[in-house]
Amino acid sequence: MPMKVISYGHACFSVECGGKSLLFDPFITPNALASSIDISLLRPDYILLSHGHADHVADVEVIAGQSGATLIGNYEVIQWFAGRGIQKGHPMNSGGSWNFDFGRVTYTPAIHSSSLPDGSYGGQPGGFLVETPEGAFYFSGDTALTRDFELISAALKSGSLKFAALCLGGNFTMGVEDAVTASEWLGCPEVLGVHYDTFPLITIDHEAAKAAFSSKGKKLHLLAPGAEWEF
Repeated sequence: MPMKVISYGHACFSVECGGKSLLFDPFITPNALASSIDISLLRPDYILLSHGHADHVADVEVIAGQSGATLIGNYEVIQWFAGRGIQKGHPMNSGGSWNFDFGRVTYTPAIHSSSLPDGSYGGQPGGFLVETPEGAFYFSGDTALTRDFELISAALKSGSLKFAALCLGGNFTMGVEDAVTASEWLGCPEVLGVHYDTFPLITIDHEAAKAAFSSKGKKLHLLAPGAEWEF
């Protein structure tokens, strides 16, 4: 059964799976490239947060407030939002897993930094391995290339990954070349590109990026904000 994915720009996207809507890292209203997106229409059941940087959490309070979504993220990020009045949250930490009503989530390690918009400590950054009745997918979060990618597919309870959402922009995270390597280590032929083009420092050449993945037998999807794809 296919999973419907909608891009909202930068590292924000939603996945419909297990009968629920999951929204990742909502940074929409400050992103000029996502100006066509009306966040008042978003009603996710869950909001998953890879870390606390503003370009991953900017619209959490508005979207959670209007939808009643449950936040999933590391302990420090969930506690910070609890202090701002969002009480529906499930804290996790690196290597931990939990069974939700849509499937199983494992909070995976990422090599990055994490602070919250007010400068307070944001805990350990991470990514998410999500296993659902429709299949499994992985979101790297912001990270450098790490051998931990080789452990992701080995940890799966439900076969291979349908797709992996991997950061591509370089400078602050791994770039295209390292993301291709990550896709090989993950054993995943379908890649959703995230964390590129939003700022000058992370602009990529789309055709060159697609060619780099294609040369290794992978398909790279670069979805414009508002675009949909089924994996």
